[in-house]
Amino acid sequence: MGLLSRSLSLAAVSAAALIAAQGGAHAGAFALREQSATAQGYSFAGAASGSGYLSSMFWNPAVITMMPGWQTEVSGSLIIPRVDINPLPSVPTFVFGGSGDIGEDAFVPSGYSSFQINDMFWLGLSSTSPYGLVTDPRQNWSGQLYSRSSRIFSVNVNPVLGVKVNDWFSFAVGPSLQYFDIRLKRAVPFPGAPAASATLPGAPSGILDGDDIGFGFTAGVTITPFAGTTIGIGYRSQVEHELEGSLQAPFGSIGPFANLPITAKLKTPDQLTVGFSQVITPAITIHAGFEWTNWSVLKTPLVLGPGGVAVTDIPLNYKDGYFYSLGADYKLNDQWILRAGLAYEQSPIDTEIRSTRLPDNDRIWASLGASYQWNEQLSFDVAYTHIFTKNTNIRILPGHQDFEGLPYLADVDSSVDIISAGLRYRWDNPKVAIPAVPLVRKY
Repeated sequence: MGLLSRSLSLAAVSAAALIAAQGGAHAGAFALREQSATAQGYSFAGAASGSGYLSSMFWNPAVITMMPGWQTEVSGSLIIPRVDINPLPSVPTFVFGGSGDIGEDAFVPSGYSSFQINDMFWLGLSSTSPYGLVTDPRQNWSGQLYSRSSRIFSVNVNPVLGVKVNDWFSFAVGPSLQYFDIRLKRAVPFPGAPAASATLPGAPSGILDGDDIGFGFTAGVTITPFAGTTIGIGYRSQVEHELEGSLQAPFGSIGPFANLPITAKLKTPDQLTVGFSQVITPAITIHAGFEWTNWSVLKTPLVLGPGGVAVTDIPLNYKDGYFYSLGADYKLNDQWILRAGLAYEQSPIDTEIRSTRLPDNDRIWASLGASYQWNEQLSFDVAYTHIFTKNTNIRILPGHQDFEGLPYLADVDSSVDIISAGLRYRWDNPKVAIPAVPLVRKY
């Protein structure tokens, strides 16, 4: 049990690292897909069917039944975004300039551990950050009425139980505990001044801040209908949060208060992922993936003050998101595996609702990766991704959910680079047989 203790301790250390990390959203809306250095090399193709080894349990916990013995996997992703919002000359505040680069470099760690009890049962534990966002434009800019800095941060801990029913079917399920924190900042009018003063340089800021711990679950199955063919289906549930925090602004700028206690109910979306992996030759395996994220569940959370009175809202109203991916790996020799993948992501955000906080759009992922097997127990993974984003514009006009009386039209120039590295370690001796389930006999 000492080996199990060490394995779970590493997962706990990874969870502690998550608390110190800041995440930049680089999967549709404010989700973070960067949970596996291995799967990233395929642009996450086959993530639910085990292409990410143990870290695939983020998408499908049943893959732990594919991992013999006691194993740990940790990874970290450096996300390097570049996002510039450039107002059109027709914008009344054009003279105050663009946002500058609102993207913030981010490091996103994750950790996974599994422990095989016998040839039928597994225990697993993951610590991840499924949601994150950091955007930070210049303090004084042409769109400050609609946003200054934005931050979303999360930590999710998910223990699971995996069951291998037979050689072709396994399933797993487990609860998840999720911490969620949000902080949104924008310009507000000078105290006692007209609302239009919020567009002027030096205008004060209003800050909405709240956090909560919520609960959900993950579940999944793996099916191996033929040798060399794996199908995986994984599900992550919604997590409902009742955020508690404050709405802060200089007295007299947006109301007769400076620090108002607030609550707001917000659900993070459920997600269904399907993966397919097929061995073509002993050296070549292909992978495919599909992901649906129920972003439409977010709607427009109301922000309630004392007595349950609505003081503002958070207009989201996203559509559902979709992700399609293809990848392949090539086993160069007993030590090296090379991989590559392409993906198309259909964003839940379009021009009808696109904001200056999160100017997201459809994108193409192009990835390369490699694994090096140091010995029977230790291996290393690296991956690189470049994300190409479609031409994006912001059109905040009458009828737009963010419209505050000031038309704001802008073009967005963006791109993202992601560099990931990870290691996998097997704590037990691979040459020692795993215990079998004891047979029960009648006498």
